[in-house]
Amino acid sequence: MKSDPKHWFLTPKAMGRADQAAARSGIWSFGLMEKAGQAVAAAALRLMPGALRFVVLCGPGNNGGDGYVAARALKEAGADVAVFVLGDPARLKGDAATALSLCPVAGQSLGLYRPKAGDVVIDAVFGAGLDRPVPEELACAIDRVEEACLPVIAVDLPSGLDGRAGRVLGRAFSALHTVTFMALKPGHVLLPGRALCGTVDVYDIGIPLRIVEAEAGPASINAPSVWQDLLPRPALGDHKFRRGHLTVFSGGASATGAARLSASAGLRAGAGLVTIASPAEALAANAAHLTAVMVKAIDDANALGAYLEDTRHNAFVLGPGFGVGEKARTFAMALSARRLVLDADGITAFRDDPDALFSAFAGGEVRLVMTPHEGEFARLFPDLAADEGLSKIDRALAAAARAQAVIVYKGADTVIAAPDGRALVNCNAPATLATAGSGDVLTGIIGAFLANGVPAFEAAAAGVWHHGEAGRRAGEGLTAEDLINHIER
Repeated sequence: MKSDPKHWFLTPKAMGRADQAAARSGIWSFGLMEKAGQAVAAAALRLMPGALRFVVLCGPGNNGGDGYVAARALKEAGADVAVFVLGDPARLKGDAATALSLCPVAGQSLGLYRPKAGDVVIDAVFGAGLDRPVPEELACAIDRVEEACLPVIAVDLPSGLDGRAGRVLGRAFSALHTVTFMALKPGHVLLPGRALCGTVDVYDIGIPLRIVEAEAGPASINAPSVWQDLLPRPALGDHKFRRGHLTVFSGGASATGAARLSASAGLRAGAGLVTIASPAEALAANAAHLTAVMVKAIDDANALGAYLEDTRHNAFVLGPGFGVGEKARTFAMALSARRLVLDADGITAFRDDPDALFSAFAGGEVRLVMTPHEGEFARLFPDLAADEGLSKIDRALAAAARAQAVIVYKGADTVIAAPDGRALVNCNAPATLATAGSGDVLTGIIGAFLANGVPAFEAAAAGVWHHGEAGRRAGEGLTAEDLINHIER
């Protein structure tokens, strides 16, 4: 999980510990601040060469110290610079006080700032460490900057964002660009933070990699480096059963489309065989729309039991268009010894007794992957969904541990979490994936990887990433059918 440093996360507290560890190792701490401020100034000059004035907003801590360094560097580069300060600069200590003493631009109270045309704002007020609502003086400054439509470059994280959870703490700057240091914070990729950070640069200020690695948590960015070595590749001696047999359960005659999307996606993603298990009444409707995907009449638990006697049927998708009644619960429980992707109606069917589902799949290898959106997540984990003190990563990890399942907590910031504490945040999905049937395609892709024998966590992570890539390739105006045609291995 930590093989690629550019995908690591450091929470704000972990970053603080890394700073302290670097200082204990003998690294000059002000040298780190100097590099950080210089990086901010360089980004500002590169991105905004036409700025008439750089307005540096400095806070009461080390983020403010970065701002004073940036102001000095910009002044030395010949730029017009103004500094506005939140709090009493005389109370600064340590490196921030040193940075203030070296800054040639006198600071004014933040409340005095009035935006001018041509201003570029450098937000060095709080960064990632804020855990309370912004003070009124800063909220008013944010409003004035927003009303003037000025570009903002944020230092570490736009002030007003929670660096751990990405939530807005009352008011927050919306940045054009964010310069952060050593590693991303969760707030850079979790919504709404991700939307407020603009483009993000991670700048190496010289903290040894061993220190950063020691503080990097169990969560990181979803990337092929995590799972690509576990995906099977076609080999000369392969046959279709070696690549796995995926079964997708269909709803009734008027609700067959979702299952066909999942099944077709599973076949395209690399399952050796795919069967739609269909009620007899829907058999003709499904068969009329399928070629390589097979159909099998399965109406009840007895028929399912007979089907499961063939152990080559090794992975299943249940939920898309299936219905939320007793049949869904019965079928899911019958599949507890197999590998299952539970989505949509399959999740909702257990809203009154989620523990029954969790108990059935407990023990042994992780076999269950659930793919809830926000509403479905709340049906199975209402207490976690309601806890505003938890980030989306926290919620997903707690749900995975409780359910003993891999949780794909969907959204623009999809989180994939495993019961063993690993988590990934997906960042490659375009907004165009918000279309009917997109989730059905995702379940099919994950199901294919499960059928291939990929471990559940890696199968889910690979499925989410490939789903995002298919969306990117399909482009604007995509439909779920388009997605299937753009799945690549």
